[in-house]
Amino acid sequence: MSKVSVYNMEGTQVGEIELNEAVFGVKVNEHLVHEAVVSQLANNRQGTQSAKTRSDVRGGGRKPWKQKGTGHARQGSTRAPQWKGGGVVFAPKPRDYTIRLNKKEKRIALKSALTSRVAANKFIVIDEFKFEGIKTKRLVEVMDNLKISKALLVLNENDKNVILSARNVPQIKTALTNTINVYDILKYDTIVIDKAAVATIEEVYA
Repeated sequence: MSKVSVYNMEGTQVGEIELNEAVFGVKVNEHLVHEAVVSQLANNRQGTQSAKTRSDVRGGGRKPWKQKGTGHARQGSTRAPQWKGGGVVFAPKPRDYTIRLNKKEKRIALKSALTSRVAANKFIVIDEFKFEGIKTKRLVEVMDNLKISKALLVLNENDKNVILSARNVPQIKTALTNTINVYDILKYDTIVIDKAAVATIEEVYA
């Protein structure tokens, strides 16, 4: 098992913790990590974009002029794409962009992402993350103590004070152990996590 240091909110090391190799020490599967990111981004798309093709645009049923003898190019409808007010060529239509991964692939991708952060020394464990009130300034101080500017803050419990304190800091995102995902782990570079959350993740994914 690999060991990482445990810090308090003042940035002082207060101990060490052993990480479960089955979760934080797996072989990194870059392909599945990529698939997980692509899947998440695709699934976030609404797929509601729509425009009208020439068959959807109202009007244009009458031939604008006779076929021959006018000097104009032949035209069959004023709703063809080359006309103002005409339809759109290959117009986008509502569609489902969903890309699905099975449960085993999702687990491997998540464990690979977590392992990559541990290997890069971007995995910071806090003994306890508690605020007495909603204090954004205090949260920024804690991040400064840990020498971190951009991080994914993983909590074991839905702590309203911590979540609301971080809400107005653009470089910090909070997540619970059951909402962490590969995209956020890679995007926010450094993971700041409390000891209880580490235990929960190991229990669920080991």
